Amino acid sequence: MGTRPLTWVSRHVAWKLDPYLLALTRGRLGMGMALPTALLETRGARSGQRRRNGVIYFHDGENVIIVPSKAGMPTHPGWFHNLRANPDVVFGMQPFRANVVEDQDERQRLWKLADNIFPPYATYRTRAARTGRTIPIVQLTPR
Repeated sequence: MGTRPLTWVSRHVAWKLDPYLLALTRGRLGMGMALPTALLETRGARSGQRRRNGVIYFHDGENVIIVPSKAGMPTHPGWFHNLRANPDVVFGMQPFRANVVEDQDERQRLWKLADNIFPPYATYRTRAARTGRTIPIVQLTPR
């Protein structure tokens, strides 16, 4: 997944199809194949319109962790800007509150867990750092 051709396929095909496939199958099937993916619903920061995106996730106790990596591109994904503006989100058809993890020790702990779920995150962090971007980590807490 960390290679450029697979990143291109992911960005231009999988990311576009995943929200529809996850919604159609009620989260049972997504483009993530063996990866844990689910549908994240946010509200547009400016429009207020519902936005749906498939995201990779993992559990940390009762919380869900998602990473707005955008494959290490120079900008954050749109859904990240949306959840910062409107932190009440729906994830896997359940209501959550989104918080960006700021504590560096907690970030390091969560990165270790994230890398176990999806090893290309390490490549994405390096790629993002070259452009001056730090990839955030988002904690979803049940409402």
